[in-house]
Amino acid sequence: MDKAFFINNRKKLEERMENDTILLLFAGRAPYKSADELYPFIPNRNFYYMTGIDEDKIILLISKIGEKISERLFIQRPDPIMAKWVGATISEDEAKERSGIDSIEYLDKFEDAIGSILNGNKVEKIYLDLERQEIRTSFTESQEFARVIVKRYPYIQIKNIYHDISEFRTIKSKEEIELIRKAIEITNEGILNMMKNAKPGMMEYEIEAYFDFTLKKNGIRNRAFETIAGSGKNGTILHYSDNNSKTKDGDLILFDLGAQYKYYNADITRTFPVNGKFTERQKEVYNVVLEAMKAVEEAARPGISYGQLNEAAKRVLTEGCKKLGLIKEDNEISKYYYHSVSHYLGLDTHDVGMYNVELKPGMVITNEPGLYIEEEGIGIRIEDDLLITEDGCENLSKDIIKTIEEIESFMNK
Repeated sequence: MDKAFFINNRKKLEERMENDTILLLFAGRAPYKSADELYPFIPNRNFYYMTGIDEDKIILLISKIGEKISERLFIQRPDPIMAKWVGATISEDEAKERSGIDSIEYLDKFEDAIGSILNGNKVEKIYLDLERQEIRTSFTESQEFARVIVKRYPYIQIKNIYHDISEFRTIKSKEEIELIRKAIEITNEGILNMMKNAKPGMMEYEIEAYFDFTLKKNGIRNRAFETIAGSGKNGTILHYSDNNSKTKDGDLILFDLGAQYKYYNADITRTFPVNGKFTERQKEVYNVVLEAMKAVEEAARPGISYGQLNEAAKRVLTEGCKKLGLIKEDNEISKYYYHSVSHYLGLDTHDVGMYNVELKPGMVITNEPGLYIEEEGIGIRIEDDLLITEDGCENLSKDIIKTIEEIESFMNK
């Protein structure tokens, strides 16, 4: 991604800041896994969105004193000893080139810099990313810093900037859309590789391994999320990820997966018969899900809400389940379809943003209806990724085969 993208993101954020305020974003750091082993480091996505830097411990400081804006990055001081063990940290020149920020300082100067700003200026407010998914999750660096400020500078107001950044992230730039396209393209290759090599009697993780190989072959280090590979009854469990059952002849296998390309994600689901041939009952259920998917794609356009998309899917699934002999009343559909049909997609697989809004051009969302018939061992979900355009939507994953005829033809070649 060109640094102009990150410069523009910061400019939009700075326009939201009031005068006589500062803003801090933290890259984060990897938590300990066990003993001296750390989990792999993943940059805070809001920090990355504003800087283009994916190294741990770094801090972005933006001050807006009066109307004068100043940007500074605080990076780790070079350590020749640690460089021999784990590699060199980002240099000043690299930080400038990636972020477009000219003022680079070292982390050991950060507290002095904050103290100087707060002591020498009439700062009334500090903006922090205070995202919190659950009450009991651990404190982030931003939240810990907020506690320090409240205790030591009680006259300064803390403002959560998380929702403002989330709002920006819901509308994707051309560059972001191209990265998502690339992630989908690689995901497609991986799906075809799995279909080509799937056979009854293989373990779910054996088939999954063909997807992982495709990612590595394309230089992909990370999946968008832990792959779901559910065969037979396992396919009726929404977030099944054990992937350790043996497939049987006649099983369907549901794969919900995605490549992550330069931190942008694909999120695709395909369900196919392990032996390459759908049974008649599987075909009936599959085609209902496929029709619901088409209904959502036709409905997706600016001005439509997430709720309306879900209702479009439910109408088709409900009528289909009646014809399949599964239900008699509309309200019984929740037995076989019990999730929403869509979410945002981008730097996070379940990307940030409010859901009580109407769709706008530039949003990228998923389209993923499903039916889960546990008593028959049939779990079917099909998922594409849609870009909302000025007058409708573009199916970014339209080239990934999904009709019964396409799947059977490919697998039986």
